[in-house]
Amino acid sequence: MMKTPHIPLDAPYSDSQRAWLSGFFAGMHTQMIQSAGSKSQADARIIHILYGTQTGNSEALANDAAASAKAHGLKPIVKSMDEVELDAFGKMEYLLIITSTYGEGEMPDNAQILWEAISSDAAPSLQHMKYSVLALGDTSYDQFCQAGIEWDQRLAELGAERIYDRIDCDVDFEEPAELWISEVIPHMAEGASTTIIVDSDAAMVEAPKYSRKNPFPAKLLVNRLLTAPESSKETRHYEISIAGSDLSYEAGDALCVFPTNCPELVKDILRAINCTGEEEVPVDGELMPLNEALRVHFEIKLPSKELIDEIARRSGDQELNTLLEENDKEKLANYLWGRDTLDLLLQSPDIDISAAEFIALLKPLQHRAYSISSSSKKHPDAVHLTVASVRYQSHDREHKGVCSTFLADLVDETTDVRCFFTPNKVFRVPEDNSLPMIMVGPGTGVAPFRAFLQEREVRQATGKNWLFFGDRNAATDFIYREELEAMQASGLLTRLDLAFSRDQQEKIYVQDRMREHGVELFAWLEQGGYFFVCGDAYRMAKDVDKALHDVIAEQGKMTEQQAIDYVNQLKKDKRYVRDVY
Repeated sequence: MMKTPHIPLDAPYSDSQRAWLSGFFAGMHTQMIQSAGSKSQADARIIHILYGTQTGNSEALANDAAASAKAHGLKPIVKSMDEVELDAFGKMEYLLIITSTYGEGEMPDNAQILWEAISSDAAPSLQHMKYSVLALGDTSYDQFCQAGIEWDQRLAELGAERIYDRIDCDVDFEEPAELWISEVIPHMAEGASTTIIVDSDAAMVEAPKYSRKNPFPAKLLVNRLLTAPESSKETRHYEISIAGSDLSYEAGDALCVFPTNCPELVKDILRAINCTGEEEVPVDGELMPLNEALRVHFEIKLPSKELIDEIARRSGDQELNTLLEENDKEKLANYLWGRDTLDLLLQSPDIDISAAEFIALLKPLQHRAYSISSSSKKHPDAVHLTVASVRYQSHDREHKGVCSTFLADLVDETTDVRCFFTPNKVFRVPEDNSLPMIMVGPGTGVAPFRAFLQEREVRQATGKNWLFFGDRNAATDFIYREELEAMQASGLLTRLDLAFSRDQQEKIYVQDRMREHGVELFAWLEQGGYFFVCGDAYRMAKDVDKALHDVIAEQGKMTEQQAIDYVNQLKKDKRYVRDVY
């Protein structure tokens, strides 16, 4: 930044002369800044920052990159990938791609349409483009950062120039993302024929008081069983106080919870590696007892790839080594299904591994994200969660989910529930209170729709609301039954269609109910309705998507391609949105 010129105190001027000169120079300085600012704004190099996101992390990083770009005299344009047409994409000269990977190596929902276009034979030459890619992922999945990798490769295939190497981020993405932004933005600005005024303050976005790096120590107010005691499932309702935190959330956001590991599992692992737990190990540059490190800081349920490889090498287990050598991911996944770290250790009891060696093969214990099931407009000082407790028998022992049973079994009124919010700006109740809402949320997928309905109630929205809900058995698994039936009786919930799969010989699912009521479902869409889906990504969401396409094709008398185009337009308009996992 240019500093305002001033008159030295020892300059030979009277007070009146000093005042006149100071005013004169200050005026000149203001004109210079305004002139430079208007010139830099008019001539600034435009860079496009496109993000593909499922939970909002890529969008937040895109905005961070834009702030840095502005500070370097660039003119950033930030857009969701579903806001960009292929023709416009083909004309971009400076491009940053920030994308997460969804599911098993798939593109995020908001990136799919543009990706299909850029992957087609109709994709334009990009020889004029300079680009770089930031990929977000999770190394516990085989297709780590696959979406970012594919974008990087495809842009290069089309002739674009990679001006900074792609960075692949694991779940701890903040530091590598900051490094990428700090390195790639100067490359984007290099050679720009603009008047650059670097304002360091422009790149500084005020960090929230509580975040992933500094979670809020909340208290649990309510832990209530929702399913019947005789149910084959255990689903619980939690209410967590955020009073005094200055935190806020919107219906559709997620609450991220940092759990601690089950003490019994820690003890069993210590026995399996022949350690007492008192051994001191390094954690973030400090020494601490091994048992504390395993309980609080490391993922000890899901084995890392490095741990699997090392156990195979040290044990000489023929089956495991063969699977690793063949690199057959499907067979290896089937082998590991139902096994956790302790199972692998117990089946190789003769391996000798020290505390330090074991710790070095573990990944940090990560937070778990849960869709919020309350509206802050109705519950400003609390956040509600709807969580299925994971418990199952496998390999002759009981297995438990890390965070779901942390909440169910380990948290009491004295325990801190360390948490923070992640926004999902797309997964929102329509701003227009008159538009219809169709919500498909079986099982715990109903969580955000409970929040949506509370939001609509407080807003006194006039729009119609339709919920498709289901589970295994109505008698034991109809969670929030009294609430939902009361909403239906009051008129808030216009339609409630239920699908309890095991209450009859032939299984019935939510997608079957959609097809049954296809005429009205299509009518609601034609009235401007929004279509929301929450829950299981691998089966339910795909089956619901197929049913949606079928209903639109049948009721709209469309060809298969016309139905695809109709659904793609819903996605572009943010009227078909999913929160799936």
